[in-house]
Amino acid sequence: MRKKLFINGEWCEAERYKDLFSPFTGEKIAEIPEASDGQVKEAIEAAYRNREVMRSLTAFERADILENLVKLLEESKQKIAELISLEAAKPMKYSRAETERTIETYKFAAEEAKQLCGEMIPMNAAQNGANKIGYTLREPVGVVAAITPFNFPLNLVAHKVGPAIAAGNTIVLKPASQTPLSSYFLAELLDKAGLPKGCLNIVTGSGKIVGDQLVNSEKVNMITFTGSPEVGKRINAQAGLKKVALELGSNAGLIIDKNTDIEKIVPKCVVGSFSNQGQVCISLQRIYVHEELYDQFIAKFKAEAEKLVLGNPLDEETDVSCLISKNDLDRAVSWVKEAASAGSKVIAGGEVEGNILLPTIITNADRDLKVSCQEVFAPIVIVNTIKTVEEGIQEVNASRYGLQAGIYTKDIQTALQASKSLETGGVMINDIPTFRVDQMPYGGVKDSGNAREGLKFAIEEMTEIKLIVWNEEDAS
Repeated sequence: MRKKLFINGEWCEAERYKDLFSPFTGEKIAEIPEASDGQVKEAIEAAYRNREVMRSLTAFERADILENLVKLLEESKQKIAELISLEAAKPMKYSRAETERTIETYKFAAEEAKQLCGEMIPMNAAQNGANKIGYTLREPVGVVAAITPFNFPLNLVAHKVGPAIAAGNTIVLKPASQTPLSSYFLAELLDKAGLPKGCLNIVTGSGKIVGDQLVNSEKVNMITFTGSPEVGKRINAQAGLKKVALELGSNAGLIIDKNTDIEKIVPKCVVGSFSNQGQVCISLQRIYVHEELYDQFIAKFKAEAEKLVLGNPLDEETDVSCLISKNDLDRAVSWVKEAASAGSKVIAGGEVEGNILLPTIITNADRDLKVSCQEVFAPIVIVNTIKTVEEGIQEVNASRYGLQAGIYTKDIQTALQASKSLETGGVMINDIPTFRVDQMPYGGVKDSGNAREGLKFAIEEMTEIKLIVWNEEDAS
Protein backbone atom coordinates (compact mmCIF):
# COMPACT_ATOMS: atom_id res chain seq x y z
CA MET A 1 0.00 0.00 0.00
CA ARG A 2 1.76 3.14 -1.24
CA LYS A 3 0.40 6.37 0.27
CA LYS A 4 0.60 9.88 -1.15
CA LEU A 5 1.02 13.35 0.29
CA PHE A 6 -2.16 15.44 0.59
CA ILE A 7 -1.44 18.96 -0.67
CA ASN A 8 -3.97 21.57 -1.78
CA GLY A 9 -6.73 18.95 -1.89
CA GLU A 10 -4.77 16.63 -4.20
CA TRP A 11 -2.93 13.36 -3.59
CA CYS A 12 0.70 13.83 -4.64
CA GLU A 13 3.50 11.37 -5.32
CA ALA A 14 6.80 11.87 -3.51
CA GLU A 15 10.30 11.39 -4.85
CA ARG A 16 11.19 9.12 -1.95
CA TYR A 17 9.26 6.58 0.11
CA LYS A 18 9.97 4.87 3.38
CA ASP A 19 8.71 1.44 4.35
CA LEU A 20 6.37 1.33 7.33
CA PHE A 21 6.47 -1.82 9.45
CA SER A 22 4.06 -3.24 11.99
CA PRO A 23 5.60 -2.75 15.46
CA PHE A 24 4.23 -6.14 16.51
CA THR A 25 4.90 -8.47 13.56
CA GLY A 26 7.66 -6.53 11.83
CA GLU A 27 5.84 -6.99 8.53
CA LYS A 28 5.76 -4.21 5.96
CA ILE A 29 2.33 -2.55 6.01
CA ALA A 30 2.78 0.50 3.78
CA GLU A 31 5.11 2.79 1.88
CA ILE A 32 5.02 6.30 3.29
CA PRO A 33 5.97 9.36 1.22
CA GLU A 34 8.81 11.56 2.43
CA ALA A 35 8.07 15.13 1.46
CA SER A 36 10.81 17.18 -0.20
CA ASP A 37 11.62 20.76 0.79
CA GLY A 38 9.59 21.94 -2.17
CA GLN A 39 6.56 19.85 -1.25
CA VAL A 40 6.55 21.13 2.32
CA LYS A 41 6.63 24.66 0.92
CA GLU A 42 3.75 23.78 -1.40
CA ALA A 43 1.71 22.53 1.57
CA ILE A 44 2.41 25.68 3.56
CA GLU A 45 1.63 27.85 0.53
CA ALA A 46 -1.66 26.01 -0.04
CA ALA A 47 -2.70 26.61 3.55
CA TYR A 48 -1.61 30.25 3.34
CA ARG A 49 -3.38 30.85 0.03
CA ASN A 50 -6.66 29.42 1.34
CA ARG A 51 -6.77 31.35 4.61
CA GLU A 52 -9.49 33.66 3.34
CA VAL A 53 -11.51 30.75 2.00
CA MET A 54 -11.56 29.20 5.47
CA ARG A 55 -12.02 32.50 7.28
CA SER A 56 -15.04 33.36 5.13
CA LEU A 57 -16.96 30.21 6.08
CA THR A 58 -19.78 30.91 8.49
CA ALA A 59 -19.90 29.22 11.89
CA PHE A 60 -22.77 27.14 10.52
CA GLU A 61 -20.67 25.99 7.57
CA ARG A 62 -17.65 25.08 9.71
CA ALA A 63 -19.88 23.17 12.13
CA ASP A 64 -21.60 21.43 9.21
CA ILE A 65 -18.25 20.16 7.88
CA LEU A 66 -17.37 18.80 11.31
CA GLU A 67 -20.81 17.20 11.71
CA ASN A 68 -20.40 15.55 8.31
CA LEU A 69 -17.03 14.25 9.44
CA VAL A 70 -18.62 12.76 12.56
CA LYS A 71 -21.07 10.80 10.41
CA LEU A 72 -18.28 9.48 8.21
CA LEU A 73 -16.22 8.48 11.23
CA GLU A 74 -19.23 6.65 12.67
CA GLU A 75 -19.53 4.68 9.43
CA SER A 76 -15.81 3.79 9.46
CA LYS A 77 -15.23 2.83 13.10
CA GLN A 78 -14.06 -0.72 12.45
CA LYS A 79 -11.61 0.29 9.73
CA ILE A 80 -10.21 3.12 11.86
CA ALA A 81 -9.69 0.91 14.90
CA GLU A 82 -7.89 -1.66 12.76
CA LEU A 83 -5.64 1.04 11.27
CA ILE A 84 -4.68 2.30 14.73
CA SER A 85 -3.92 -1.20 16.02
CA LEU A 86 -1.93 -2.03 12.89
CA GLU A 87 0.30 1.05 12.85
CA ALA A 88 0.57 1.75 16.60
CA ALA A 89 0.30 -1.77 18.10
CA LYS A 90 -2.48 -0.46 20.32
CA PRO A 91 -4.73 -3.31 21.51
CA MET A 92 -8.08 -3.30 19.71
CA LYS A 93 -10.09 -2.54 22.84
CA TYR A 94 -8.13 0.68 23.26
CA SER A 95 -8.19 1.47 19.53
CA ARG A 96 -11.97 1.24 19.64
CA ALA A 97 -12.03 3.52 22.66
CA GLU A 98 -9.81 6.02 20.87
CA THR A 99 -12.10 5.95 17.85
CA GLU A 100 -15.15 6.66 20.02
CA ARG A 101 -13.34 9.48 21.78
CA THR A 102 -12.31 10.96 18.44
CA ILE A 103 -15.91 11.01 17.26
CA GLU A 104 -16.89 12.78 20.47
CA THR A 105 -14.01 15.23 20.06
CA TYR A 106 -15.21 16.30 16.63
CA LYS A 107 -18.76 16.59 17.99
CA PHE A 108 -17.47 19.01 20.60
CA ALA A 109 -15.57 20.89 17.89
CA ALA A 110 -18.77 21.29 15.85
CA GLU A 111 -20.61 22.58 18.90
CA GLU A 112 -17.84 25.02 19.82
CA ALA A 113 -17.71 26.36 16.24
CA LYS A 114 -21.21 27.72 16.87
CA GLN A 115 -20.28 29.23 20.23
CA LEU A 116 -17.21 31.20 19.17
CA CYS A 117 -17.75 34.78 20.23
CA GLY A 118 -16.16 37.77 21.91
CA GLU A 119 -17.47 39.81 24.80
CA MET A 120 -18.76 43.26 25.62
CA ILE A 121 -16.33 45.58 27.41
CA PRO A 122 -17.81 48.05 29.95
CA MET A 123 -16.06 51.08 28.47
CA ASN A 124 -17.84 53.61 30.70
CA ALA A 125 -16.32 51.98 33.78
CA ALA A 126 -13.28 54.13 32.97
CA GLN A 127 -13.28 57.87 33.60
CA ASN A 128 -12.86 58.75 29.94
CA GLY A 129 -14.94 55.85 28.58
CA ALA A 130 -18.29 57.65 28.43
CA ASN A 131 -20.22 57.30 25.16
CA LYS A 132 -18.02 54.43 24.03
CA ILE A 133 -19.15 50.94 23.10
CA GLY A 134 -16.48 48.25 23.20
CA TYR A 135 -16.51 44.60 22.27
CA THR A 136 -14.11 41.91 21.14
CA LEU A 137 -14.11 39.50 18.25
CA ARG A 138 -12.25 36.20 18.02
CA GLU A 139 -10.57 35.80 14.65
CA PRO A 140 -8.61 32.82 13.27
CA VAL A 141 -4.84 33.04 13.58
CA GLY A 142 -4.39 31.89 9.96
CA VAL A 143 -2.18 28.87 9.23
CA VAL A 144 -1.84 26.30 12.01
CA ALA A 145 0.99 23.75 11.81
CA ALA A 146 0.17 20.64 13.82
CA ILE A 147 2.84 18.11 14.83
CA THR A 148 1.40 15.02 16.49
CA PRO A 149 2.71 11.89 18.28
CA PHE A 150 2.20 8.17 17.70
CA ASN A 151 0.39 7.13 20.86
CA PHE A 152 -3.07 8.51 19.98
CA PRO A 153 -2.71 8.86 16.21
CA LEU A 154 -6.36 9.75 15.63
CA ASN A 155 -7.54 11.51 18.78
CA LEU A 156 -4.55 13.77 19.36
CA VAL A 157 -4.80 14.81 15.71
CA ALA A 158 -8.48 15.58 16.38
CA HIS A 159 -7.47 17.86 19.24
CA LYS A 160 -5.58 20.00 16.74
CA VAL A 161 -7.54 19.63 13.51
CA GLY A 162 -10.97 19.93 15.15
CA PRO A 163 -10.44 23.26 16.90
CA ALA A 164 -8.46 24.64 13.97
CA ILE A 165 -11.41 24.06 11.64
CA ALA A 166 -13.91 25.30 14.23
CA ALA A 167 -11.93 28.54 14.57
CA GLY A 168 -11.61 29.04 10.80
CA ASN A 169 -7.92 28.22 10.36
CA THR A 170 -6.14 26.27 7.65
CA ILE A 171 -3.85 23.43 8.65
CA VAL A 172 -0.61 21.71 7.74
CA LEU A 173 -0.41 18.42 9.62
CA LYS A 174 2.72 16.38 10.24
CA PRO A 175 1.67 13.09 11.84
CA ALA A 176 4.16 10.86 13.63
CA SER A 177 6.35 8.83 11.27
CA GLN A 178 5.13 5.49 12.66
CA THR A 179 1.41 6.35 12.59
CA PRO A 180 0.48 8.35 9.48
CA LEU A 181 -2.15 5.95 8.09
CA SER A 182 -5.03 7.17 10.26
CA SER A 183 -4.18 10.79 9.37
CA TYR A 184 -4.29 10.07 5.67
CA PHE A 185 -7.62 8.33 6.14
CA LEU A 186 -8.85 11.42 8.00
CA ALA A 187 -7.91 13.54 4.98
CA GLU A 188 -10.10 11.33 2.78
CA LEU A 189 -13.02 11.76 5.15
CA LEU A 190 -12.63 15.54 5.50
CA ASP A 191 -12.51 15.86 1.72
CA LYS A 192 -15.83 14.00 1.55
CA ALA A 193 -17.18 16.09 4.45
CA GLY A 194 -16.84 19.26 2.37
CA LEU A 195 -13.70 20.91 3.75
CA PRO A 196 -12.49 23.33 1.04
CA LYS A 197 -9.43 22.18 -0.87
CA GLY A 198 -6.12 23.37 0.51
CA CYS A 199 -7.47 23.94 4.01
CA LEU A 200 -5.98 20.68 5.28
CA ASN A 201 -2.58 19.53 4.04
CA ILE A 202 -0.73 16.44 5.28
CA VAL A 203 2.99 15.98 4.81
CA THR A 204 5.07 13.12 6.17
CA GLY A 205 8.82 12.90 6.39
CA SER A 206 11.76 13.69 8.61
CA GLY A 207 11.46 16.18 11.43
CA LYS A 208 14.42 18.07 10.03
CA ILE A 209 12.83 18.61 6.62
CA VAL A 210 9.15 18.90 7.51
CA GLY A 211 9.19 20.04 11.13
CA ASP A 212 11.87 22.68 10.75
CA GLN A 213 10.14 24.27 7.76
CA LEU A 214 6.83 24.43 9.60
CA VAL A 215 8.45 26.05 12.61
CA ASN A 216 10.51 28.55 10.62
CA SER A 217 8.08 29.54 7.87
CA GLU A 218 6.84 33.13 8.05
CA LYS A 219 3.55 31.96 6.52
CA VAL A 220 2.75 29.73 9.52
CA ASN A 221 1.03 31.63 12.32
CA MET A 222 0.87 28.97 15.03
CA ILE A 223 2.58 25.72 15.99
CA THR A 224 0.68 23.16 18.05
CA PHE A 225 2.89 20.28 19.17
CA THR A 226 2.49 17.19 21.31
CA GLY A 227 5.68 15.32 22.14
CA SER A 228 8.83 15.42 24.21
CA PRO A 229 9.95 18.43 26.26
CA GLU A 230 13.29 18.50 24.47
CA VAL A 231 11.68 18.91 21.04
CA GLY A 232 9.04 21.27 22.44
CA LYS A 233 11.66 23.59 23.88
CA ARG A 234 13.53 23.61 20.59
CA ILE A 235 10.34 24.51 18.71
CA ASN A 236 9.61 27.29 21.17
CA ALA A 237 13.11 28.71 20.75
CA GLN A 238 12.90 28.68 16.94
CA ALA A 239 9.33 29.87 16.48
CA GLY A 240 9.94 33.56 17.05
CA LEU A 241 6.68 35.47 17.54
CA LYS A 242 4.44 32.65 16.36
CA LYS A 243 1.93 31.27 18.80
CA VAL A 244 3.24 27.99 20.22
CA ALA A 245 1.03 25.52 22.08
CA LEU A 246 3.00 22.68 23.68
CA GLU A 247 1.61 19.53 25.31
CA LEU A 248 4.67 17.70 26.58
CA GLY A 249 5.68 14.89 28.89
CA SER A 250 4.66 13.59 32.29
CA ASN A 251 5.34 11.00 34.97
CA ALA A 252 1.91 11.16 36.58
CA GLY A 253 1.64 10.41 40.27
CA LEU A 254 -1.18 9.08 42.47
CA ILE A 255 -1.51 9.35 46.25
CA ILE A 256 -3.55 6.73 48.11
CA ASP A 257 -4.63 7.86 51.57
CA LYS A 258 -5.53 5.55 54.45
CA ASN A 259 -9.12 4.26 54.60
CA THR A 260 -9.26 4.02 50.80
CA ASP A 261 -11.18 1.03 49.41
CA ILE A 262 -8.33 -0.89 47.77
CA GLU A 263 -10.60 -3.48 46.14
CA LYS A 264 -12.45 -0.71 44.35
CA ILE A 265 -9.49 1.32 43.06
CA VAL A 266 -6.98 -1.36 42.01
CA PRO A 267 -8.68 -2.20 38.67
CA LYS A 268 -8.52 1.48 37.72
CA CYS A 269 -4.86 1.66 38.74
CA VAL A 270 -4.08 -1.33 36.53
CA VAL A 271 -5.75 0.29 33.52
CA GLY A 272 -4.08 3.62 34.27
CA SER A 273 -0.65 2.02 34.48
CA PHE A 274 -0.72 -0.45 31.60
CA SER A 275 -3.25 0.61 28.96
CA ASN A 276 -1.58 1.12 25.58
CA GLN A 277 1.56 -0.35 27.14
CA GLY A 278 1.94 2.77 29.32
CA GLN A 279 2.37 4.93 26.20
CA VAL A 280 -0.01 7.61 27.45
CA CYS A 281 1.05 11.11 28.49
CA ILE A 282 -0.90 10.74 31.74
CA SER A 283 -0.12 7.06 32.25
CA LEU A 284 0.02 6.23 35.95
CA GLN A 285 3.77 5.97 36.55
CA ARG A 286 4.20 6.69 40.27
CA ILE A 287 1.97 5.45 43.11
CA TYR A 288 2.43 6.55 46.72
CA VAL A 289 0.43 4.42 49.16
CA HIS A 290 -0.16 5.11 52.85
CA GLU A 291 1.79 2.63 54.95
CA GLU A 292 -1.39 1.24 56.53
CA LEU A 293 -2.62 0.03 53.12
CA TYR A 294 0.67 -0.63 51.36
CA ASP A 295 0.90 -4.42 51.73
CA GLN A 296 -2.76 -4.90 50.86
CA PHE A 297 -2.46 -2.66 47.79
CA ILE A 298 0.74 -4.31 46.52
CA ALA A 299 -0.72 -7.81 46.78
CA LYS A 300 -3.92 -6.91 44.95
CA PHE A 301 -2.23 -4.71 42.35
CA LYS A 302 0.35 -7.38 41.49
CA ALA A 303 -2.31 -10.09 41.23
CA GLU A 304 -4.47 -8.01 38.87
CA ALA A 305 -1.53 -6.90 36.71
CA GLU A 306 -0.47 -10.51 36.20
CA LYS A 307 -3.93 -11.36 34.81
CA LEU A 308 -3.46 -9.04 31.83
CA VAL A 309 -3.46 -10.79 28.47
CA LEU A 310 -0.40 -10.27 26.28
CA GLY A 311 -0.52 -10.64 22.52
CA ASN A 312 -1.32 -9.38 19.05
CA PRO A 313 -2.90 -5.91 19.12
CA LEU A 314 -5.48 -7.02 16.54
CA ASP A 315 -6.72 -9.72 18.93
CA GLU A 316 -9.85 -8.59 20.77
CA GLU A 317 -8.68 -10.23 24.01
CA THR A 318 -5.28 -8.54 24.17
CA ASP A 319 -4.64 -6.10 27.03
CA VAL A 320 -0.92 -5.43 26.48
CA SER A 321 1.09 -5.65 23.26
CA CYS A 322 4.50 -4.42 22.15
CA LEU A 323 6.02 -0.96 22.49
CA ILE A 324 6.19 1.24 19.43
CA SER A 325 9.79 0.29 18.59
CA LYS A 326 12.67 -1.99 19.52
CA ASN A 327 14.62 1.05 20.73
CA ASP A 328 11.83 1.91 23.17
CA LEU A 329 11.75 -1.67 24.42
CA ASP A 330 15.53 -1.70 24.98
CA ARG A 331 15.38 1.65 26.77
CA ALA A 332 12.57 0.52 29.07
CA VAL A 333 14.36 -2.71 29.96
CA SER A 334 17.57 -0.79 30.73
CA TRP A 335 15.66 1.52 33.08
CA VAL A 336 14.22 -1.48 34.94
CA LYS A 337 17.72 -2.96 35.28
CA GLU A 338 19.03 0.38 36.57
CA ALA A 339 16.33 0.43 39.24
CA ALA A 340 17.05 -3.15 40.29
CA SER A 341 20.79 -2.53 40.51
CA ALA A 342 20.11 0.53 42.70
CA GLY A 343 18.24 -1.57 45.27
CA SER A 344 14.66 -1.32 44.05
CA LYS A 345 12.60 -4.50 43.94
CA VAL A 346 10.95 -5.65 40.70
CA ILE A 347 7.95 -7.55 42.07
CA ALA A 348 6.22 -8.16 38.72
CA GLY A 349 7.31 -8.17 35.11
CA GLY A 350 10.65 -6.72 34.12
CA GLU A 351 11.05 -9.44 31.51
CA VAL A 352 10.31 -9.63 27.80
CA GLU A 353 8.17 -12.29 26.14
CA GLY A 354 8.69 -12.21 22.39
CA ASN A 355 8.76 -8.47 21.83
CA ILE A 356 6.39 -7.58 24.70
CA LEU A 357 7.57 -6.14 28.01
CA LEU A 358 5.53 -7.70 30.77
CA PRO A 359 3.57 -5.26 32.98
CA THR A 360 6.24 -4.22 35.46
CA ILE A 361 5.83 -3.13 39.09
CA ILE A 362 8.82 -1.72 40.98
CA THR A 363 8.89 -0.93 44.70
CA ASN A 364 11.28 1.07 46.86
CA ALA A 365 12.37 3.26 43.94
CA ASP A 366 14.37 6.40 44.70
CA ARG A 367 13.09 9.60 43.12
CA ASP A 368 16.27 10.12 41.06
CA LEU A 369 15.98 6.80 39.18
CA LYS A 370 14.88 7.08 35.55
CA VAL A 371 11.73 5.06 36.25
CA SER A 372 10.77 7.76 38.75
CA CYS A 373 12.03 11.06 37.44
CA GLN A 374 11.73 10.65 33.67
CA GLU A 375 8.77 9.77 31.46
CA VAL A 376 8.93 6.00 31.13
CA PHE A 377 6.31 5.59 28.33
CA ALA A 378 6.24 1.85 28.91
CA PRO A 379 4.24 -0.63 31.05
CA ILE A 380 6.23 0.24 34.16
CA VAL A 381 4.95 1.69 37.42
CA ILE A 382 6.65 2.34 40.76
CA VAL A 383 4.84 1.86 44.08
CA ASN A 384 6.33 3.43 47.20
CA THR A 385 5.07 3.71 50.76
CA ILE A 386 4.33 7.03 52.50
CA LYS A 387 3.53 7.89 56.09
CA THR A 388 1.35 10.93 55.31
CA VAL A 389 -0.44 12.56 52.39
CA GLU A 390 1.87 15.54 52.78
CA GLU A 391 4.82 13.24 52.08
CA GLY A 392 3.00 11.97 48.98
CA ILE A 393 2.44 15.53 47.75
CA GLN A 394 6.14 16.27 48.18
CA GLU A 395 7.03 13.15 46.16
CA VAL A 396 4.61 13.97 43.35
CA ASN A 397 5.90 17.55 43.19
CA ALA A 398 9.56 16.43 43.15
CA SER A 399 9.41 16.18 39.37
CA ARG A 400 10.27 18.30 36.35
CA TYR A 401 6.79 17.44 35.05
CA GLY A 402 3.36 18.65 36.08
CA LEU A 403 0.60 17.40 33.81
CA GLN A 404 -1.95 15.62 36.03
CA ALA A 405 -1.98 13.98 39.45
CA GLY A 406 -4.55 12.06 41.46
CA ILE A 407 -5.43 11.39 45.06
CA TYR A 408 -7.75 8.90 46.71
CA THR A 409 -8.98 10.10 50.11
CA LYS A 410 -12.19 10.16 52.14
CA ASP A 411 -11.20 13.36 53.94
CA ILE A 412 -12.47 16.54 52.28
CA GLN A 413 -9.85 18.75 53.92
CA THR A 414 -7.09 16.45 52.67
CA ALA A 415 -8.56 16.58 49.18
CA LEU A 416 -8.74 20.37 49.25
CA GLN A 417 -5.18 20.66 50.50
CA ALA A 418 -3.94 18.32 47.79
CA SER A 419 -5.82 20.24 45.09
CA LYS A 420 -4.04 23.42 46.18
CA SER A 421 -0.60 21.93 46.77
CA LEU A 422 -0.06 19.59 43.84
CA GLU A 423 1.97 21.35 41.14
CA THR A 424 0.11 20.05 38.11
CA GLY A 425 -2.25 21.31 35.44
CA GLY A 426 -4.99 18.98 36.68
CA VAL A 427 -5.78 17.22 39.95
CA MET A 428 -8.15 14.24 39.96
CA ILE A 429 -9.85 13.75 43.32
CA ASN A 430 -10.73 10.10 43.98
CA ASP A 431 -9.59 9.07 40.52
CA ILE A 432 -6.39 8.16 38.72
CA PRO A 433 -4.41 10.90 36.92
CA THR A 434 -5.02 9.06 33.64
CA PHE A 435 -8.62 10.30 33.57
CA ARG A 436 -9.44 12.55 30.64
CA VAL A 437 -12.55 13.62 28.80
CA ASP A 438 -12.03 15.60 25.66
CA GLN A 439 -13.77 18.87 26.46
CA MET A 440 -11.87 19.56 29.68
CA PRO A 441 -8.89 21.95 29.75
CA TYR A 442 -6.01 19.54 29.46
CA GLY A 443 -2.41 20.63 29.85
CA GLY A 444 0.38 21.03 32.33
CA VAL A 445 2.96 23.17 34.04
CA LYS A 446 6.75 22.96 34.29
CA ASP A 447 8.13 20.65 31.57
CA SER A 448 4.64 19.36 30.76
CA GLY A 449 3.70 22.26 28.52
CA ASN A 450 2.42 25.80 28.17
CA ALA A 451 -1.14 25.55 26.80
CA ARG A 452 -4.47 23.78 27.19
CA GLU A 453 -6.22 21.38 24.87
CA GLY A 454 -9.92 20.57 25.06
CA LEU A 455 -12.01 22.09 22.30
CA LYS A 456 -13.09 25.40 23.81
CA PHE A 457 -9.65 26.05 25.23
CA ALA A 458 -7.73 25.00 22.12
CA ILE A 459 -9.96 27.26 20.01
CA GLU A 460 -9.03 30.16 22.28
CA GLU A 461 -5.37 29.35 21.63
CA MET A 462 -6.05 29.26 17.87
CA THR A 463 -7.72 32.65 17.68
CA GLU A 464 -6.68 36.27 18.10
CA ILE A 465 -8.72 38.80 20.08
CA LYS A 466 -9.62 41.94 18.16
CA LEU A 467 -10.99 44.93 20.07
CA ILE A 468 -13.65 47.15 18.47
CA VAL A 469 -14.51 50.53 20.06
CA TRP A 470 -17.34 52.75 18.82
CA ASN A 471 -17.51 56.41 19.73
CA GLU A 472 -21.27 57.18 19.96
CA GLU A 473 -20.70 60.87 20.56
CA ASP A 474 -19.01 61.57 17.22
CA ALA A 475 -21.05 59.12 15.15
CA SER A 476 -23.21 61.79 13.52
